[in-house]
Amino acid sequence: MISEAKMQFVFALRSAGISDARVLDAMEKTPRDAFLEGIFKDRAYENTPLPIACGQTISQPSVVAQMTQALDVKSRHKVLEIGTGSGYQAAILSRLARRVYTMERHRPLARMATRILRDLDLSNVTVIADDGGHGLPEQAPFDRILLTAAAEDPPSSLLAQLKVGGIMVLPVGQSDTIQSLIKIVKTENELVYSELNSVRFVPLLEGVAEDVIA
Repeated sequence: MISEAKMQFVFALRSAGISDARVLDAMEKTPRDAFLEGIFKDRAYENTPLPIACGQTISQPSVVAQMTQALDVKSRHKVLEIGTGSGYQAAILSRLARRVYTMERHRPLARMATRILRDLDLSNVTVIADDGGHGLPEQAPFDRILLTAAAEDPPSSLLAQLKVGGIMVLPVGQSDTIQSLIKIVKTENELVYSELNSVRFVPLLEGVAEDVIA
């Protein structure tokens, strides 16, 4: 049953325009059900966002794949993710990059993601419970930066932590409207923007959230 669901899962990704073999392999090898709880585990391989703790969601797999493909992660890269959530996107990135740092403002989610990633033996991911809007200056610069929360504009603090030649992918737009998924390439002299498609993400918020029971 799972193998058939996985076949349909990969087919849905290909149908969504995912052609990068490394991304497809990472998605296929990462058990999405490990990042879900209760009745939602049975829906893990549907191409749909699903609820997780702290009022958040695990993103639609095709969107995760599109963002990952746009990021063009290589095996020697150091990646910063803002918005760990369940840890699913970080797990995908961990199979592609040398090192992944991921930041989450909800402490219970950070703890859960740390446990799941450890259980999956993905040891090249560091989960940090903190305000991701400021990035991680002590580990900068990064080859790639990914945001899984929508900003009104690309945060200058994060762009400053991106290497020349680096790529940032993020949703941009007002929180109550459809946002645009944007890819930014940082060159010596400028930032080159390209618009990928329309998406909907939670807004990028300041500070660390009140610690609640997950």
